[in-house]
Amino acid sequence: MRRWTRSFTRAAGVVIGSATLVVAALTAPASGYPATPGIYPPGSSATMTTGRGFDTCTAPSLAALRAWLASPFRTVNIYFGGVNRGCAQPNLTAAWVRDATSMGWRLLPTYFGRQPFCMVGNKPHRYTAADAGSFGTSDGQDAVARARALGLLPGSALYADVEHYDRSNTSCVLAVRRYVSAWTLAVHAAGYLAGVYVHQDSGLVDLAATYNSASYARPDAVWMARWDGNPALTGWPTASNSAWAGHQRAKQYLGDHNETWGGVTINIDSDSLDAPVATVARGFRVTSTVGLATRSGPSATYPQVGRRDPGSTLAVVCQGLGQRVGTTSVWDRLSDGSWVTDLYVSTPSKTTFSGGLPRCTYPGQVTSATALTARTGPGTSYPATGAALPPGALAWVMCQALGSPVGTSRVWNRLHDGRWVSDYYVSNRSASTWSTPVPRCP
Repeated sequence: MRRWTRSFTRAAGVVIGSATLVVAALTAPASGYPATPGIYPPGSSATMTTGRGFDTCTAPSLAALRAWLASPFRTVNIYFGGVNRGCAQPNLTAAWVRDATSMGWRLLPTYFGRQPFCMVGNKPHRYTAADAGSFGTSDGQDAVARARALGLLPGSALYADVEHYDRSNTSCVLAVRRYVSAWTLAVHAAGYLAGVYVHQDSGLVDLAATYNSASYARPDAVWMARWDGNPALTGWPTASNSAWAGHQRAKQYLGDHNETWGGVTINIDSDSLDAPVATVARGFRVTSTVGLATRSGPSATYPQVGRRDPGSTLAVVCQGLGQRVGTTSVWDRLSDGSWVTDLYVSTPSKTTFSGGLPRCTYPGQVTSATALTARTGPGTSYPATGAALPPGALAWVMCQALGSPVGTSRVWNRLHDGRWVSDYYVSNRSASTWSTPVPRCP
């Protein structure tokens, strides 16, 4: 990664937008560790990406990104905040985020905050074991505020940059674990996913060693640096394949070098990804000749909560399945949390999901002590299908339905790939009933 820049004070509460989040005692062990739940608000959704990406110090111009559509890359990182962030960001605005996303780019938000005191390098702002929890909390809160200002919606993954450090210093190892745990809790409290960028020989080793620890909150995704030219996302020497196994990995496999695409040269690091990234709303028009009803869920049976005029612009966050209307069962979730049938929206497809728009998902980490069996339907009587989800894997939940009882719950989750898992073993708002804002399955 580019070693540049991102500080802060501990607070019991933080105002984000119009909501006040109470974040208390985030550095102490608590029930729910290590898989702390994300609290997704209406209008949120996670976004997963796969394939190649690149990171560079300054966000490229839109013209450069347009030229680089000729490249094999489709994800670009953005250094969006932090006291150690060293590069100017003249291009990085909410408008840039919107336009880059509309162009087809996925964004990998990177926050360069305080660094461990034994960091290999010369970044000035650091933390110790004594204050790591406080700075992890305040960095997470600041990251959320900056992400919102850029239009990165809840459900987005925000990655804390933890540079390479001296693992022989046990106090420094403790500091890193405390910082990442506090960062994770603060980001989860605001409805975002918590990611971390780490070196394969320091941060990845120490976080993998406490993957199942009851003392630390576990981040949702890891972005590992190992400049060996190999983009593989498994077979890492310092983390088991069963850790961060549910579309939760990225690798920076090639360091500083120049590449030229479409006549534009950028100095980059190269990445491979199967991981959560930013969620950004995209604008589409209402195509109906009469007003389009917005509803509280993806069906005409849900209450109408508003109406949009013909030709007006909708801020579409993601797409999910619902009641069939005309030629499609796809419904669009808007940034205010409401739903509209996709039949009357200017998305590319009128029969199925549209490329470029993410599926509506609300991931939670698997909390079972052993791998969680996925099934063909919402009950233990349905056959197992595909690979089981290891502890800590993200279950990418699209919708919920009632099924056979497991533990304290009859709720089952339909995943993004059509498989089902018991909600009892997925970290979200409830282990006994529905978890808002996840819709009911059609």
